[in-house]
Amino acid sequence: MKISYNWLQDYVDVGIAVGELAEKLTMAGLEVESVDQIGAVPGGVVVGHVLEVTKHPDADRLTVCSVDVGDEEPLQIVCGAPNVAVGQKVPVALVGSSLELPSRDAPDQRTLVKIRRAKIRGTKSEGMICAEDELGLSDDHSGIMVLEEDAIVGTPFSDYLASVGRRSDAVLDIAITPNRPDAASHLGVARDVAALTDSTLHTPEVDVPADGGDAADHVTISIEDDELCRRYVGVVVRGVTIGDSPDWLKERLTVVGLRPRNNVVDVTNYVMYECGQPLHAFDLEQIAGPSIIVRPTKEPGKFVTLDDEERELPAGTLMICDADREGAIAGVMGGQNSEVSEKTKDVLIESAYFSPASIRRTAKALGLQTDASYRFERGVDTEIQAWAAMRAAFLMQEVAGGKVVDGIVDEHPNPSKQRALDLRLARIQAITGMEVAREEVVGLLTQIGFEVVDDKSDVIRFRVPPHRPDVEREIDLIEEVARLYGYDRIEEPKTTPVPSFTPRDRPEDLARQRILGLAAGWGYREVYTNSLLPEGRASEYCDSSILGDLGGGAPVRTANAISREMTTLRPSLLPGALSVIRHNLNHGQDGVRVIEFGHVFTKQDLPDNIIPGYEEHESLLIACAGSSGQRHWGVTDRSLDFFDLKGTVAAILNALEIHGVEETEYPEAAGVAAYRLEYATGGTVLGFAAMLDPERASAEGIDTPVYFAELNWSRLLRTTAIGSNSDYVPVNRFPTVERDLAFVVDEATRVGHMQDTIRQEGKPLLTDVRVFDVYEGKGVGASRKSVAFALRFSANRTLTDADVDEQVAKIVKSVARVHTAELRD
Repeated sequence: MKISYNWLQDYVDVGIAVGELAEKLTMAGLEVESVDQIGAVPGGVVVGHVLEVTKHPDADRLTVCSVDVGDEEPLQIVCGAPNVAVGQKVPVALVGSSLELPSRDAPDQRTLVKIRRAKIRGTKSEGMICAEDELGLSDDHSGIMVLEEDAIVGTPFSDYLASVGRRSDAVLDIAITPNRPDAASHLGVARDVAALTDSTLHTPEVDVPADGGDAADHVTISIEDDELCRRYVGVVVRGVTIGDSPDWLKERLTVVGLRPRNNVVDVTNYVMYECGQPLHAFDLEQIAGPSIIVRPTKEPGKFVTLDDEERELPAGTLMICDADREGAIAGVMGGQNSEVSEKTKDVLIESAYFSPASIRRTAKALGLQTDASYRFERGVDTEIQAWAAMRAAFLMQEVAGGKVVDGIVDEHPNPSKQRALDLRLARIQAITGMEVAREEVVGLLTQIGFEVVDDKSDVIRFRVPPHRPDVEREIDLIEEVARLYGYDRIEEPKTTPVPSFTPRDRPEDLARQRILGLAAGWGYREVYTNSLLPEGRASEYCDSSILGDLGGGAPVRTANAISREMTTLRPSLLPGALSVIRHNLNHGQDGVRVIEFGHVFTKQDLPDNIIPGYEEHESLLIACAGSSGQRHWGVTDRSLDFFDLKGTVAAILNALEIHGVEETEYPEAAGVAAYRLEYATGGTVLGFAAMLDPERASAEGIDTPVYFAELNWSRLLRTTAIGSNSDYVPVNRFPTVERDLAFVVDEATRVGHMQDTIRQEGKPLLTDVRVFDVYEGKGVGASRKSVAFALRFSANRTLTDADVDEQVAKIVKSVARVHTAELRD
C-alpha cells in the first residue's frame, strides 16, 4: 500500500521527518518496506523555450531542437519525443547534470546517468529535454513534459515546480497485514500517526443527508441477498462534464501509482485511497429503470469487464444489475455496458458493503485482483458508505461541474452490530510487563477511533469502531495499546529464569531420528509432499488409509481452498510418493526408495478423534520401485520386490522395539493394492505393506512394480518402548552355540509362523532365529519345500551339548506337530 507523505499531512500534522515516521509506523505494526522520494529534482535542470524544431538528417524518429535556456546562445538538443513543438516551455537537463533514468531492460529500476555533450547519429546534442518519468515525477514517458506558458526561461526547474504547487513528496510502501484493512487508506494510516505523534486527526467534513430525497426519484435499489451485500448506497450527480482532472488530483493519484483517467473516475479512486471505501461510477443514462438490483448469479455465465476481457462467471457470483442486464461484478470490476464515457452527463455513485468471503471467492475464481477487491475481501468500514459516496459527489461537483441531487438512496437491510469489549488494566501489565497509565490507555485507543462507554475503577469498556473488524477480544485491545505505546518500551528483565532440569529429547523425536538414520543407511531418501490434493485424487486413495482395513472414510475438503485444484486434505501419503517415484524414474533413475512422515486426514467417527467426525494421525510411508541399485562386478543387480519392503518394515518394528507383531495376509486385490500384508499387535492395526495394483501404477504413469507400506506412526509411538527407562545389561561373556535345522513342509506353509513356533519353544536359551535357505525341487517331493533355519543359543553360563540338544529336540517336536513338518538330514 503506497502512502503519500504530503497527502497524509492533509489529515494529521505529522511533525517528524519521513524517515522517523517510517520507523515509528514499522514499530507499531505497519511495516514500511521502502520510502521513495518523488519530485526531488536534481540540480542542473532549468526551464527552456523551444525556438526551432527540424528533422534529424539521419533518423526518422529524431528531431533537432534549438532551445533557449537563458544563456547568450540557444542550445542544440537532439530529441526523440513525438510531442516536441516550437513555442513550448520544457524542462532541460544541462550538460554536467545527473539524472536517475529508467533502465531500458527493467523500467522499474533506475540508473544514474550524467548528461554530456554527444553526437547522436552524427548530430551534436548539448543537453536533454526531459519527460516526467526521467525527472522522477511520474511513470509517464509518452512524451516530453510541457510546462505552463508563463514559465520563466532559465529558472531552476525546482523553483518552477514550487510556483505551480507541485511539491516534492515521499511515498511510503507499507506491507498491510490481512488483519489491518483499515490501514489500506491515508485516513487509516493517519489515525495511527495521530496516536504515535500525539497529534489531532482531521477528517474532511461531509454533509450526509438522510435516506430519501430527490435522489430516490432518480434510481431505486434492491438487495436480494443481504448476507452477501449488507448495504448499498447510491448518490446521483447530474450535468457533469467529462474531462481531465485538475493537476492536484492527477498528482495525488500518480504519486501512489495510479494512472489518471478522467475527472469522474479519478475522484472515485481518490476517495478510495483517502478512506478505504471502494466506489464505482455508473453512467446513469445506461442503467435501465433506472434501478439497481444486487443479486448472485444462479448459473455460470459470461461478462465483459472494463478491461475489455470476457470473463467466465461461476454460479453464485454477486452482480450489480439493472432492470435488463448485469452491469458490474460486485466488489471486483465494472462492466463495459455502463462505464463512464466522454458522453456521460449524469453519474450514479455506488458505495456498498459486500461480504469479504464472497468477494474473495469471486476474485480467486476469476484470477482477478483489483484495488476494490483487495479492500472488500479484507473487510471495509461497515458504516462509511454514505460518507464516502457524498465525499465523492461533492468532489465531482467541484472538478467536473454538475450538481449533486439532494438526498441519497441507502438500502441497509442488514446493519452490523457494534461490539463493546472490557479491558482490564491489570491484564495489560500481566501480558506486556508494562505499567501503562489509565489516561494513556484511554488516549491511545480513543485516538484510533475506540470510544469509552463504561469506565470503572479497574475495567474500561470500549466500543470497537466499525473500521476495525479485527478487534474481537480483550487481547486485541491489549495489542493495540502495546503497539502504540511502543514495543521498544518493554523493559528487558534483569534476570532470566533457567530451567532446573536437564533438557532431554522427546521419545517421539528419538524414534523418528532412529528410523530416518536407519532408512538412510538402507538407501531411502526422505521426501516432503503436498498435504493438499484434488478432490477426485483424494477419493481414489481413501482406500489406502491404515485404519484397520482399506475402508478409510471420506476425504476432507478445506473450507477456503487456495486453488480450485488443491481442495482436499490427503487421506494417505501414497499419492505424493507416487508422484516422486514417477518423476525420478522419468528422469533416469533406475531405482527409487523414499520415506516420508506426514499427517493424513479422513472424515469418519473414531473414539480417539480430537474433532468429532474427523480423523487425523501422523503416518509413516516407505515405498520402493525399480532396480536395487547394486551395480558391482561381484554383485548381480536385481529388481526390488515385496520382500525388500517387508524386510524394511520388520527392521523398523525391531528398531522401535515393538515385538510380537501379528501378520495377516490378504492375497486378493482391494482398493489400490494388488495384495497386502497387515500388521497388528494386541488387536490394534499398525499398518500394512502392499504391492500397488498394476493398473493403478499405469494410471500414475509408472511402468514398473511399486511396493509400499503405510504405518500409523501415532499408534507406533504409543506402542514403542523407545524413551522408557532402560536397564544396563552387560555383554554376555559366555560363548554362544549355533545349530542349523532344515524342515520339509507343504509349499503353502508360512515360514513366519514356523519362526514364531521355534522362538516360542526355544525359550529361554534361544536368542535368535533366522531363515538362511528355502529350496524346492528334486529330493523334497512335489508341492513341498525345504526351509533351513539358523538358531543361536546363549545363557549366563557355559552351555553344554546336552543343554542345547534338549532344547533342539523340543523345537523339532513342536514344529513337526504344528506344521506337519519333517526334519531333513
